[in-house]
Amino acid sequence: MKILLTGATGYIGTAVAEHLTTAGHQVVALTRNPEPQPGRGWHAQVVGDTADPASLAGAVTPDIEGVIHLAPPSGDADVDTAVIAALAAPLRGTGRPFVYTSGVWVLGATGEAQEVDEETPTDPIDIVGYRPRIEQRVLAEAAEGVRAVVVRPGIVYGRGGGIPALLVDRARGQGAPEYYGEEGVRWPTVHVDDLAELFVTAVERAGAGTLWHGVGESAVPVRELARAAGRAAGVPGDPQPVPVEQAAEVFGPLFASALALDQSVSGAAARTALGWKPERQGAVAELVSGSY
Repeated sequence: MKILLTGATGYIGTAVAEHLTTAGHQVVALTRNPEPQPGRGWHAQVVGDTADPASLAGAVTPDIEGVIHLAPPSGDADVDTAVIAALAAPLRGTGRPFVYTSGVWVLGATGEAQEVDEETPTDPIDIVGYRPRIEQRVLAEAAEGVRAVVVRPGIVYGRGGGIPALLVDRARGQGAPEYYGEEGVRWPTVHVDDLAELFVTAVERAGAGTLWHGVGESAVPVRELARAAGRAAGVPGDPQPVPVEQAAEVFGPLFASALALDQSVSGAAARTALGWKPERQGAVAELVSGSY
């Protein structure tokens, strides 16, 4: 397929573009910069900005056979809704895929319950407060003849990036590993290349109106991630707890609360129904002996 990809230059988008190309698809990257970007392996690029929905008019040309929307949200629900409309409307009545990227933070804290799945009601933390409404706006496109799909990644790691890289940088800067909030906080995680393969699978064959959790490990103790980040930073030792209020002074209150969010989230549905196989090493091992 010829696939329009937003966020193609980002951390996740770079991996998704590579895996799409390897799978035989042609990537048309939506970029703000009109200058050619050789060496990225894209088939083509089109100029547009997801912060300006009007700029997306004409981005989904008749030869575009699918859209993967990876660009980060604007922070404005009206803008993000307008972006969905601009990208999905040209696909109506075609049965072509539109894959939207959300995230597991829309589920909120899962507490002591067993792993939650795609059937669990949303309870978003403030940093993603309106995101469930955008998810529903996307899934409603299924009734308009769009193969609308939502993917919720866990905390993404690998290739030396993602939020785990922040733990490494903080450990190096502070001279000791640290984590945020309570000692028992857990993060659902996914390797960026495993996640990229899920996006390829979703655009190829996920059903209309479906929602999938992109999670490789359901509940990794953040204390262990912090310990591994310390080793990667060359400052091994016991991780130091940082209260959320103190973390908010560094990261802002919304992101600090997200870092302290305790979750256990299942990614089993995508394995069972889509045949997704997340096989890269786990997040702790990646921090200790991988790309960090």
